[in-house]
Amino acid sequence: MGARVPARRRRRETADDRDRGAVTVEAALALCSLAVFLAVAVGAIAAAGGSIRCVDAARELARLAARGEADRGHAVAAQLAPSGARLTLRAEGDLVVAEVSADVLHPLPVRIGGRAVAALEPGATPP
Repeated sequence: MGARVPARRRRRETADDRDRGAVTVEAALALCSLAVFLAVAVGAIAAAGGSIRCVDAARELARLAARGEADRGHAVAAQLAPSGARLTLRAEGDLVVAEVSADVLHPLPVRIGGRAVAALEPGATPP
């Protein structure tokens, strides 16, 4: 008779074997969550910065228009405002109201803006 080959012993399944790959899935979910959080944070910072720029542009537009320099005010406000901003200027009695609005996060329909009011100076013509 030939030599007998011992049967392979089957390794017993442990709890560690059943959890194999769980750490990889958890790490992938954590990285996805981190990426979403960072995207939201960057978007919020961009929106806040754009809002500040709109308020600054509206302030300068109202101030210069109240002095009778509406054309110069539009030029200065266009430089201060985010690209593609909409500038509006109107007179309400003896006040000048300037509004600046812009789309900040282009793929998303997020519109931010700023508004400023200035008293019309004596002798200045309303816009």
